[in-house]
Amino acid sequence: MISCSGVGKRYPGGLTALENVSCDIAAGEMVFITGHSGAGKSTLVRLIAAIERPTAGGIVVNGQNLAALRDNALPYLRRNLGLIFQDQKLLFDRNALENVLLPLAIVGTPPREATRRAQAALDKVGLLERARANPIALSGGEQQRLAIARAVVNRPAILLADEPTANLDEESAEHILGIFREFHQVGVTVLVATHAVPASAAGAREIRLARGGLAA
Repeated sequence: MISCSGVGKRYPGGLTALENVSCDIAAGEMVFITGHSGAGKSTLVRLIAAIERPTAGGIVVNGQNLAALRDNALPYLRRNLGLIFQDQKLLFDRNALENVLLPLAIVGTPPREATRRAQAALDKVGLLERARANPIALSGGEQQRLAIARAVVNRPAILLADEPTANLDEESAEHILGIFREFHQVGVTVLVATHAVPASAAGAREIRLARGGLAA
């Protein structure tokens, strides 16, 4: 499903964010990428999502070699990816339902089908009753759940989350992790970048990074 081979990322100015990272994530796995601040967790997620390109090594996602993909092919790759970031990138000039409808509008889903699927996604994360609310009126945990609904409305095979619970209280964070576990249980591949594996997910597979490389 996801294969990284000798992946490196060096930014202009000489900053090395990742160096010689190799790992494989099978279809249907739930994996946590952990490490200290600056370990390279976010960089690895962004490379897997093809938001950035590696400067060394290769990444294969869903059988596609990202290095061989042209820029105009990237939107098609990302249709199979659900992306959730610490900064949710919600649109505050649209209500919750309209935020979730946006990915469906981009791919041309018929309006009636799009509305049905968006409402189902909001229901999945417990926000159907807040469908007409503006994101600014939602709590931090509700905003993150809205971001999850938007990420999964296209029914992606892979869910990538970068520090999704960093700014949430313990109860909200556990709710978010519970949603991820539910998606994992129905076969979605879930990859979560966070500082440490939550206690409630003890036993889950962990890929630990330190100073841009795999930790021993």
